[in-house]
Amino acid sequence: MELEKFYDTAYDWILSVGPRLLAAILFFILAQWIIKLIKRWMNKTLLKKDSNSSLRSFAISLSVTILQLLTVLAILQILSLQLTIFTAIIGGISVAAGLALSGTLQNFTSGILILLFKPYRAGDIILAQNHEGEVKSIQIFHTIINTYDNKTVIVPNSKLSNEVIVNLSLEGIRRLDIIWKVGFGFDFEKLKTIIYSTIKNFPSIRTDPKPDIGIAEIQPDGYKIELNVWTNTNDFNNLKADFNKDLLTNLKNSDLKFPGM
Repeated sequence: MELEKFYDTAYDWILSVGPRLLAAILFFILAQWIIKLIKRWMNKTLLKKDSNSSLRSFAISLSVTILQLLTVLAILQILSLQLTIFTAIIGGISVAAGLALSGTLQNFTSGILILLFKPYRAGDIILAQNHEGEVKSIQIFHTIINTYDNKTVIVPNSKLSNEVIVNLSLEGIRRLDIIWKVGFGFDFEKLKTIIYSTIKNFPSIRTDPKPDIGIAEIQPDGYKIELNVWTNTNDFNNLKADFNKDLLTNLKNSDLKFPGM
């Protein structure tokens, strides 16, 4: 009798739960196949659009995770399981995680905005948080900058999305301003001639816009000459030192002598 009762109970359970269980299994298999197709389609689409690799990987991973969660919820619904307790647990975990990871979430959101709107890209030279250097990598939570003295600076993305960023590479060229102070005894026109002849030795100095030389300031003991030249962003930092060195050599070789030369 007990065995018959067990068989009857099992039979009733199979009749009531079996179809839902079979439907849930079939739905899970179908969902995994569809998610795989969507993942492959997103990867091909984002590759064609030449999107940032970090953004592409993140977008695909996030989409797959959301679809998997939706699949689990749908299966629970098919199985007619009560979701009240799961909703309460997920809500509690979400609140706790939000409070604990508020700063991290800000960096995360900022990283997405940077990757989407592209105020700067990997390879650009930027000035941010008092650090100037080349952007080596844009991660989801932070940006890595390599400074001119070979320091690796890791800046949280929230700092870069909420504060001023100077993108020095965006225009492609920069103006370099060089100022010298000389005494009143030096002929300005002769100085201009020597400076212009020095400029010709530097292919990195652009002819358009043209270099400009003028008197920046007159002081009681002399005057200041200012030179404005345009150059490519990547040549900017080395140009000033190299130009001053060659100019000093040309001045020494000219008939225009500075005191002590």
